Amino acid sequence: MTDTTDDIAEEISFQNFDDDCKLLGNLLNDVLQREVGGKFMEKIERNRILAQSACNMRAAGIEDAAELLEKQLASDISNMTLEEALTLARAFSHYLNLMGIAETHHRVRKSRNLTHLSRSCDDIFSQLIQGGVSPDELYDTVCKQEVEIVLTAHPTQINRRTLQYKHIRIAHLLDYNDRPDLTHEDREMLIEDLVREITSIWQTDELRRHKPTPVDEARAGLNIVEQSLWKAIPHYLRRVSSALKKHTGRPLPLTCTPIKFGSWMGGDRDGNPNVTAKVTKDVSLLSRWMAIDLYIREVDSLRFELSMNRCNDRLLWLAHEILEKETSSEDRLESRSQSLTRSQIKLHNQQLPSLPTQLPAGAHMPSCTECNDGNSQYPRLEVPGNDYMPLNRQDGQGSSCSDPQFQDSVRSSCKPSENGNLASSNSLQPAGTPRGSSFASGQLLAQRKLFAESQIGRSSFHKLLEPSLPQLPGIAPYRIVLGDVKDKLMKTRRRLELLLEDIPCEHDPCDYYESSDQLLEPLILCYESLQSCGSGVLADGRLADLIRSVATFGMVLMKLDLRQESGRHSETLDAITKYLDMGTYSEWDEEKRLEFLTRELKGKRPLVPLSIEVAPDVKEVLDTFRVAAELGSDSLGAYVISMASNASDVLAVELMQKDARLAVSGELGRPCPGGTLRVVPLFETVKDLRAAGSVIKKLLSIDWYREHILRNHGGHQEVMVGYSDSGKDAGRFTAAWELYKAQEDVVAACNEYGIKVTLFHGRGGSIGRGGGPTYLAIQSQPPGSVMGTLRSTEQGEMVQAKFGLPQTAVRQLEIYTTAVLLATLRPPLSPREEKWRNLMEEISKISCQSYRNTVYENPEFLAYFHEATPQAELGFLNIGSRPTRRRSSTGIGHLRAIPWVFAWTQTRFVLPAWLGVGAGLRGVCEKGHTAELQEMYKEWPFFQSTVDLIEMVLGKADIPIAKHYDEVLVSGSRQELGAALRMELLMTEKHVLVISGHEKLSENNRSLRRLIESRLPYLNPMNMLQVEILKRLRRDHDNNKLRDALQITINGIAAGMRNTG
Repeated sequence: MTDTTDDIAEEISFQNFDDDCKLLGNLLNDVLQREVGGKFMEKIERNRILAQSACNMRAAGIEDAAELLEKQLASDISNMTLEEALTLARAFSHYLNLMGIAETHHRVRKSRNLTHLSRSCDDIFSQLIQGGVSPDELYDTVCKQEVEIVLTAHPTQINRRTLQYKHIRIAHLLDYNDRPDLTHEDREMLIEDLVREITSIWQTDELRRHKPTPVDEARAGLNIVEQSLWKAIPHYLRRVSSALKKHTGRPLPLTCTPIKFGSWMGGDRDGNPNVTAKVTKDVSLLSRWMAIDLYIREVDSLRFELSMNRCNDRLLWLAHEILEKETSSEDRLESRSQSLTRSQIKLHNQQLPSLPTQLPAGAHMPSCTECNDGNSQYPRLEVPGNDYMPLNRQDGQGSSCSDPQFQDSVRSSCKPSENGNLASSNSLQPAGTPRGSSFASGQLLAQRKLFAESQIGRSSFHKLLEPSLPQLPGIAPYRIVLGDVKDKLMKTRRRLELLLEDIPCEHDPCDYYESSDQLLEPLILCYESLQSCGSGVLADGRLADLIRSVATFGMVLMKLDLRQESGRHSETLDAITKYLDMGTYSEWDEEKRLEFLTRELKGKRPLVPLSIEVAPDVKEVLDTFRVAAELGSDSLGAYVISMASNASDVLAVELMQKDARLAVSGELGRPCPGGTLRVVPLFETVKDLRAAGSVIKKLLSIDWYREHILRNHGGHQEVMVGYSDSGKDAGRFTAAWELYKAQEDVVAACNEYGIKVTLFHGRGGSIGRGGGPTYLAIQSQPPGSVMGTLRSTEQGEMVQAKFGLPQTAVRQLEIYTTAVLLATLRPPLSPREEKWRNLMEEISKISCQSYRNTVYENPEFLAYFHEATPQAELGFLNIGSRPTRRRSSTGIGHLRAIPWVFAWTQTRFVLPAWLGVGAGLRGVCEKGHTAELQEMYKEWPFFQSTVDLIEMVLGKADIPIAKHYDEVLVSGSRQELGAALRMELLMTEKHVLVISGHEKLSENNRSLRRLIESRLPYLNPMNMLQVEILKRLRRDHDNNKLRDALQITINGIAAGMRNTG
C-alpha cells in the first residue's frame, strides 16, 4: 500500500503533527458530544482505549494481554445495535480522515520551512554540477525534458468530492493557524471556523448514492486542475527557472514545459461501455471550455495589473490598430442608431420575450445585422460595451455586428464584404439549419435563447461600468491589447458552449483562438515590450506565469488519451472484411494480417463503405475513430491498445484511424484538424511483456510503419507497460522483473532502428498494482529507459493525495523532474554480474509458481477470497463508472486488478503485494545465495527498491486483524488455507529482513512506521466493526442500513491505510 507520505515522510515534524491531531480530535469530540450525546461518546472512548491498549501490549511483546483486549473490543462491537455501529463507524472514519489532513499539512509545513529541501531542483542541480555535469548539458537536458502525468478515472477515490473540498478547507485553516501574527481573537475565530467545517462534515452523507458517469469523472479531473495544478504550475516552473539560473546562469525559457498533463477520463473505454464517442467529444470540449475560462480570469487580472503607458513601438502600433477598429465600428453603429425612436425601442423590447412560433425571413439574425437590401426587419439597437471587439481584425476592417455573444452563432450567414460591412449570404439561416420556413424545435429554442441572451439593452449598463476605449484618458496599450485578447477568448468560450449544446456554429477563424500559439503571440509581445522598456520585474510576474500556463496546458488543459482493448479492434475488422467478402480477419495468421493491413495503409481509398451496417459494439468503435478524426491531435493525445500482443494490433488501429480521417476530410472538404494520434501498444500480462521487444522490433521492421513514425511523430515510438494485470497474473515480484526486462527489450529494439522511445508506465496507487514513491520508482528503471522522456499514470485517490493542494503538487512535480533528470544524466546501475540476473530469474520462477499455485490452482482459494474479504460487497460502492469485471465470469482472471487489491487492503492482509515473494527468496537462500542477495540489495537500485516496497507493504499488513476476518467469516473447511497464508506472510517478513539487513520492518523509514502506529487505535476498531457488519449483512442481504454501515467502514479503512486499490 503506497502511503501518500512515502515520498517525504521524513519531513513530518511530530510535535506539530501531534498538536494538530489533538486539536482536530478534540474539536470532533466536541461536535460529537452535541450530535450523539455524552453516553455514546463514552462508548466511543472505551473502544478507542481498548484498541490503544491492545496496540501498546503488542508493541511491548505481551501478546496474550493484547489478544484479551482485542477480544473484549470485538465483543463490545458485536453487542452494538445497528444504529450504534453506524455511528461508531462514522466517528472513527472522520477521525482517520482528520489525521490524514494533519499529515498532509505537516508535510507542506516542513517542506516550506526547510532551507535545503532534498530532491528539489536546487538540490539535484547542485549535485549534478558538483558531479561533473557541465552547466550547458544540465540546461539543455532540463529544457528538452518531456514528462507527462496522465490522470486516470480508475475507481479508487473513495471520498465524495464534497468531502474532499471540506477537507481542503480544513487544511487551509490549519495553514492559517501556523501564522505567528494571529491575535487571540483571530485564533478563536479560526477555532469557530474549524468547528463549523467539522460539524458540516458530520452532517454530510459520506456515501455516493449514484454511480458517477464518465463525464462526472472528467469533471473531477478538471477540478483538480482548477483548484490546485493551475496555481502549482507557475510556482513549480519558477522554482525550476530559479534553480537553472543559479546553477547555469540561464533561466528556463518562457515557453519551455518540462511537465505536461494528460487524461484518460472520458477516453478510457477499455471494458467500460459507458464511455462512448459522444462522451469523448463532450469531455474534450468541456476541457477546452475550462481552459478558456481560466485564461479569461487570468487575463482580466493582468489587465488590472498592467496599467502603465510605456511600451515598445510594436505594441503601441497594435494598440492603435485595435483602437482604430473600435472607433470606426462605434461610429458606424452610432450613425445607424440615430434613426431609432424611443417608441421603436420600447416596441422592440416589448416584443422580445414572445417570439412567434413561425419566424419571418431573417428573424433569426441579430438586430445589428445589415443585409444587402438594406431592409432588415429589426433595426440596429446597440452601441458596443466594453467587451466589444470588431470582426475581421486581421485585415484592419471593422464590422457592423456589435453583439459578441450572438455574432458567433450567425457567423456562417454573415460574411464581411469588401467595405467592411456585413453582407447576407445566400441563406439567412445558420449553417446546419435546414432551408425552409420552419426550424427544428431544438434549434428554434436555441436561437430564441441566444437572442434573449444577446447584449441588447445591456450595453448602456456596461458603458456605465467602464467607458469605451477611445474615451479613456490617455492610452494604456497593455490594457487595450489584453482587452482584445479577453474579447477573443470570450468568443472562443461562447463557441464551445454552442458546440457542447450541439448548436450549429460556423465562425470566422479570426474571431476565436484555435491554438495556443495564437494566444501566446500577443502575450509574448507584451512580455517583450515590458522587458525592452526596463520593466522586466513586471514582465516576470503574473504575465510570465500566464505564458507558462498557456505553454503547459495549451487550449485543452489535458490532452485526452483514447484506450480500447485489442479484441474490439479485431471484431471491427471482422465485420468489415466479412462485409467486403474478404474472409474473417480474426481467423487469419499474423503474417496474413500484416500483409492485408500494410497493403490497405499504403492505399489511398477508404476501406469502410459508407453503406456498411454493423452491430452496435462495432459501430461504437468506428464512431470513436470518427471523433478522433474530427478532434485530431490538437485535442487528443495517444490511442492506447490494451492487451496488445502483436504488431498487427498497432497497424489495425493505424488503418481505422486513416480510414476515419479520409471519410471526415471528404465530408469537410478540407484536411482534418491536427495530426494522427500516436498509437501506443500496452503490454500487460507476463506473456505479452515477454514478447514486447520482439513485437516492437517486428513493427519497426515494416517500412510503411517506420516511415510513418519518422514523418508524423518525429521518429518517436511510445510503448506502455502495465503493472496491475501483470501483478495479478504472476505476483508482484515476477511482474516487477518481467517489466524490467520488457523495458530493456523495447529500448534495444528501438535503438536498433534509430527510433526514440518513450515508456508509458501504467502504475496504480498501491504497491500491489505497481505503485510506490515516485522518486524510488523512476530511479530503479533500467538504464537507458528514461532518456529525458516519461509518461506515467496517476490514479484515483493518489491524484487527490499528490496534487489536491498546490503546495503538495509543486513538491510532486519537482520530484518527477529531478528523478527523470537523474535517470537521464546519471542512469541507475545495471546488474553488476550476469549471476545477479540468473538469481532474479530463479527467484521470479519460484515466486510465480508459488503465487499461481495458490491463486489459480488451489480450488478452495476463490471461495476463501469471497468469504474472507468484502470483495463481493465492493460493488455497492459508487466510486467508478466502469464495471468491476471485464467479462461476466466469476473467476479471478477476469476480475479487474483494482477490486482484487482493494479487497485485500481492507482486511489488512494485502496479499497481492507479497504472495510468492517469500517462497522465491527462501528458495534461493536455501541454495546458499543469501550473501549475494544482500550484495544485490546494496548495489542494484532495482532490486533494492523492489525489496523496500515489499517491506513497506509488510509493515502495513496486520496478521491478528486478518486472522479475525478468517475466524468470523470463513467457513471451517477453509480456515486451514487462511492459516497457511498467514504463516507464509511471516516467512516472507523473515526473509525480507534478512536480505535488507533491518531488524524491524520499515526500519529505514521510521517516520512512516510512526504514522501507521498513530492510526491504529482508530483503524483496528474499524476492521473489527467491518467484520461484524459483514457477518450480519451476509445473513440479511437486503438490509440497506447494513450496506451503508459497511460502506462507511470501507471508507474509514481506506482513510487509515491511506490507500484503496
